[in-house]
Amino acid sequence: MTAALTGAAHRCLSRLGLFRRGLFRRGLVRHGAAGLAAAATAATAQFAIVLVVTRTLEPRAAGAFFTATTACLMLAGVVRLDTGNGLVHALAGSRTRPARNAGSPGSVRGAPAHRRMPPAASAGLLRGVLAGVPQPRRCVRGQSAGMVRGVLVPVAALACVVAAGVWLAAGPLAGLTGVPPGVWAVLAAALPFVVLSDVLVCATRGLGTMRPTLLISGAVQPLGQLALVTAAVLAGAPAAALAAAWALPSVACAVLAAVRLRGLGPYDVGDVRAFWRRTAPRSVAAAVQSVFQRLDVVVVALLAGPAAAAVYTAATRFKVVGQLAGQGLAQAAQARLVRALAEGDLATAGRVYRTTTRWLVGLTWPLWLGYAALAPWALSLFGPAYAGGVAIALVLSATMMVATACGMVDVVLVAAGRTTASLANVSAAVAVTIALDVLLVPAYGALGAALGWSGGVLVKNLLPAVQVSRRYGLRPFGLGPVARTT
Repeated sequence: MTAALTGAAHRCLSRLGLFRRGLFRRGLVRHGAAGLAAAATAATAQFAIVLVVTRTLEPRAAGAFFTATTACLMLAGVVRLDTGNGLVHALAGSRTRPARNAGSPGSVRGAPAHRRMPPAASAGLLRGVLAGVPQPRRCVRGQSAGMVRGVLVPVAALACVVAAGVWLAAGPLAGLTGVPPGVWAVLAAALPFVVLSDVLVCATRGLGTMRPTLLISGAVQPLGQLALVTAAVLAGAPAAALAAAWALPSVACAVLAAVRLRGLGPYDVGDVRAFWRRTAPRSVAAAVQSVFQRLDVVVVALLAGPAAAAVYTAATRFKVVGQLAGQGLAQAAQARLVRALAEGDLATAGRVYRTTTRWLVGLTWPLWLGYAALAPWALSLFGPAYAGGVAIALVLSATMMVATACGMVDVVLVAAGRTTASLANVSAAVAVTIALDVLLVPAYGALGAALGWSGGVLVKNLLPAVQVSRRYGLRPFGLGPVARTT
């Protein structure tokens, strides 16, 4: 009798496991499609902005615009202190924290998935399975206000301080970069809104909804920037007005995201001091990452002038497509990776990693191959002054194919809690990029910057790929986690 009940319980649990895996796949596909739709819209809008600016303005003015907006985004990435990802981790974790079994292996650094503690009986096994089902937490409004005071206010204050510094340094920055002082003043005023709009949207994603990401980050901001920049360019607006047209949608997005986040409350990030202790190492890594992603345009402007920066921006514009595709998938999978790795579920983490890698390769490799083959025609769209960027396009295509084959490996590393390793990897990539830029940009201009960027990207992706494979047995392709090396 007992054996029959035990067998029935195991069959029930097997069906429950299959049901949960089906829900996991459908949820990942649905959220992944939403993230990719937002990324595709943003990439298309950014490409269109570059096309409008390069076809309308002379290269020096176009390069000044690209340099200033790139510097603004780079500063915003530093000032955010990675609180967006920190909120995703904290809010997503808060949805499952009460449901965890305190006696189970709760860290990925513990035993692998196949060494989970077996239940003593079928009832215990059933409880163990059901314990992995996310349960909502009961929160109060005071906890929501605590998140605002303890997380959002410090970030907003830091953004205002940095914005004041940019405003005061507008004159010296104009002399170094060739960007008019009025442009720096406008972007300084917009910096806090650029910072907060991203952080607030990330918070909504941590609460389990992708709609604000899709509608605000994927539609309102990029399409608003395209419409306003196009109108400003066609109206012959001065450089400061053009910068304002680019920045205004961030103000609207910050307001919309704040309203939506308030509607999702109440919510809880736990102890604010603990939140900052967890986020502080990632803040440094995110700052370095932001510098790595956008430093190249600024370096070209500093060492070779705004006109060369315009050529480099146009030739590497397709790079944003690959970055945004990876960002869209990361937004969809990040919370799932955090929960899986926090519970020591390497099998689920491996499925997420491999699935997103296949999506990245399938979506971006045709683009890179096509761009390499059609580079002369594609660059001619920006105007005759940009025809010399074919070599840059070839370097870009080859590098991005290698990078996407590694998958979103740094996201996996950070989700596993290896923030120090992530920081070391990105720092090494920045060091390689700067060293190669200083050596190559004075002699080869924009092509030298592309080679420097390529060296940094290879370091940034290959180092964590080796680390994730050796420590956790996770690889971008294959059937599942492999045995870890000691």
